[in-house]
Amino acid sequence: MKRVFVSDCEGPISKNDNAFELTAHFVPSGDRLFTVISRYDDVLAYVVKKPGYEAGDTLKLVLPFLKAYDVRDEQMEDFSRRTLILISNAQDTLQHVRSLAPAFIVSTSYEHYVKALCQSVGFPFENTYCTRVNIDKYPVIEEERKELQMLANEISRMPMFDVPPTARSLKDLPEEARSIVDRLDEIFWKQIASMCIWRILSEVSTVGGMGKVKAIEDIVGRQGVTLEEVMYVGDSITDVKAFNHVKDNGGLTVSFNGNEHAVQNAEVAILSENSIVTAIVADVFLNCGKSDAIELVEGWNRRTLERSSVDQNLLNRLFKAYPGRLPKVKIITDQNMEILSRESSGFRNMVRGEAIGRLG
Repeated sequence: MKRVFVSDCEGPISKNDNAFELTAHFVPSGDRLFTVISRYDDVLAYVVKKPGYEAGDTLKLVLPFLKAYDVRDEQMEDFSRRTLILISNAQDTLQHVRSLAPAFIVSTSYEHYVKALCQSVGFPFENTYCTRVNIDKYPVIEEERKELQMLANEISRMPMFDVPPTARSLKDLPEEARSIVDRLDEIFWKQIASMCIWRILSEVSTVGGMGKVKAIEDIVGRQGVTLEEVMYVGDSITDVKAFNHVKDNGGLTVSFNGNEHAVQNAEVAILSENSIVTAIVADVFLNCGKSDAIELVEGWNRRTLERSSVDQNLLNRLFKAYPGRLPKVKIITDQNMEILSRESSGFRNMVRGEAIGRLG
C-alpha cells in the first residue's frame, strides 16, 4: 500500500526559527519585536480566533518592519544559508523516508529558508509547501519607513506577556496583556492597514494553520492516497490543524520536541536531539502501517526494537548514538498529556534554545 511522509521543517528537521532570526539580525531589538508579535499571533489565532487569521501569520506581520530596514530577498537567502542548523541525522532521515515513499515538507517558513535547507540536504524543492514572498517587489515610501521604524521601536519596548493555556477570550488575559493586544490591534489593523506597504500583508499567504491542511490535501490528491496513509510530523501551534485533520482521518501524527500545542494534538511524542527516531517510526509506518507503528511506540525499548521489522542499519545507528538510555518516545494519552507537554517543551528549549523554544 502506498503511504506518504509529511513533515514540518523548523523543529523536526532544523533547529532554526528563521523568521525570528532574520528579524533579530536586521531590525534593532528585532528579537523582542518578533517575540511580542508571536504572542499576539497566539492570541489572534487561538483566543480571539480572528476571521481570516491563521497561526503563523507572524511571518506576514513582521514583513513591513523588514522592509523598513531595507531587507532584500538576496539578504534573506544568504542569511538563511549561513545560519542553517540541522537536527542531527536530518539529512539521513529524509533520504531514508524518500527511499520508502513520497516525502514532503510543509512549512510556514519563508521560501528563502526552505530553498536553503533543500539545497543543503538534497531534498527536492518542488516537494515543499512554504510561505512564498518576493520582498523586493514591494516598495516602501520614506514617510512610511520612518513611521514603521517608530512602531517597531514601540512594539519592541512593550512588556512581554504570556497567554494562559486556558484562555478562551480576551477577558481571560491579564489586564496588561489586554492593553497590549488593544494597542497592537490599532497598529496593525488601523495604522499599517492605511499604508501603501499594507499590500505585502494582503498579498502574502503563510502556510500555517489551514494553509498546512490545504497543503496536505493537495499532497494526498496528487499522490492518489487517503489521509490514512499519511504520517505527519510537527512541533508547534502552526501544526495543530494539520495534526487534527490527519488524526481524525486515520493517519499518524507525531510531535517532535513539540510545545504544549503540538503534544496536546498529536498521538506520538518524540523527545530527541536526533531525527533517527523519526526515521525509525516512519520506517515502520511506511512499510507496515499505523497499527504497527503505534505498537512499536507502545513497547519502545531495545528488546522490542531488536525484534521489530525496523531496518537494521537504522537500529545500528540508533544504538550507537544511544548506547545507554534511549530517547523518550510515548503514546500521548489524557493521563500523560500534561507531564509530556512540560517535558517536551523543556526538551525543545534545550535543543533549540529558549528564545526559539518558547515561541508558539
